[in-house]
Amino acid sequence: MHVKYEMFAPAPHTKYTKSDHTTSTRAKAIPNILCGAGGLVYANYFYNSYIIGAFHKFPEPVAKQLRKALYFTNQDLKPHQALKFYKKTLRVAEEIGMDPFSDEILGVKFQLAAFMEKIQQYHKAIQVLEIVRSDCLDWIEEFGDKPESAGKRTRILGKTIEISVKLGELYAGEYVKEPELAEEKLVWAVEAILKERQRREKEGVKPDEGEWLTPEQIGGTLEALGNQYEERDQHYLSSPLFLQAINLSPPKSCHTAVLMNNLSISVAQQNPPPTPGQAAVSRSTLVDNARAWAVKAIDIATNIAPPERTEECDLACAVATHNLAEFAEMDGDIAAARLKYEEAKSLSKVLGFKEGVSNAEAGLRRLSEK
Repeated sequence: MHVKYEMFAPAPHTKYTKSDHTTSTRAKAIPNILCGAGGLVYANYFYNSYIIGAFHKFPEPVAKQLRKALYFTNQDLKPHQALKFYKKTLRVAEEIGMDPFSDEILGVKFQLAAFMEKIQQYHKAIQVLEIVRSDCLDWIEEFGDKPESAGKRTRILGKTIEISVKLGELYAGEYVKEPELAEEKLVWAVEAILKERQRREKEGVKPDEGEWLTPEQIGGTLEALGNQYEERDQHYLSSPLFLQAINLSPPKSCHTAVLMNNLSISVAQQNPPPTPGQAAVSRSTLVDNARAWAVKAIDIATNIAPPERTEECDLACAVATHNLAEFAEMDGDIAAARLKYEEAKSLSKVLGFKEGVSNAEAGLRRLSEK
């Protein structure tokens, strides 16, 4: 019996440009493209799935309570009963001396947070994860510099980063709406990743430290922070993060195409604060750069074949095509804009992508009024 909690997965962020064609405004994220809110949209995101595996990994007294908690979570949803047995699981585990920072016990705590999300108790999910994060940071502070703790430090630091990204998602979500706290957690996660990578590059990997996060995992964190800046219309901050995420993403993957489209939108909507002594980049230059990234997104997505090709590729093509229409409209090229809106509408219809059809039709109506 397995319980899978897909932690730290942000909602999909394949974006349309949404502009009045005189000034750029906020991009609109397409909600929940593949897997639903909080679903895992990109296999190379570092948002690891925490799996409570075969029960033989737990001592029987712990497994007994955990089975009951999972039964009232998955088979016969009874929140009060489930919560009671999650608490019993953790209490029995503590009594028999299980390591509170083992993957198994951390997995139980993450499953508890997932359960709170499932029953829409988002603030309680945050509370659970904040406690776990605090405990992990305390352990790192007290024991992380000891030579015998090198491998465990790597694992716990990685988990703490992942928890921080998940907290960023929860704080930014529509049911909590605490963007400042979301940004705080995501900035911490990015800084922790880069600090650890720099330390290893400078000092070398210590005995038994083990591998650090993969490029894809690091890229997923950078993208999460980029999405947060994008939501707050800080496109000049999101663009470099998306670019770094692209550089860390597999070159021929559907999600790389999504990232390129998102970078395209971010570039098109930039309005960075002035830098003394430097000329501002012209709007036409920004739109040209945005167009180039959208074209590249389409080129990558159209050249990926099954089984690597996923629905994400198809949606990236439809959205990037729509955005090319927007860019043409910004440039005043009505004929080219109409052609791309029609193409985007056709692609969206084939995919059953209603929002794509609606947005393309809105663009065509707008052109007809000009």
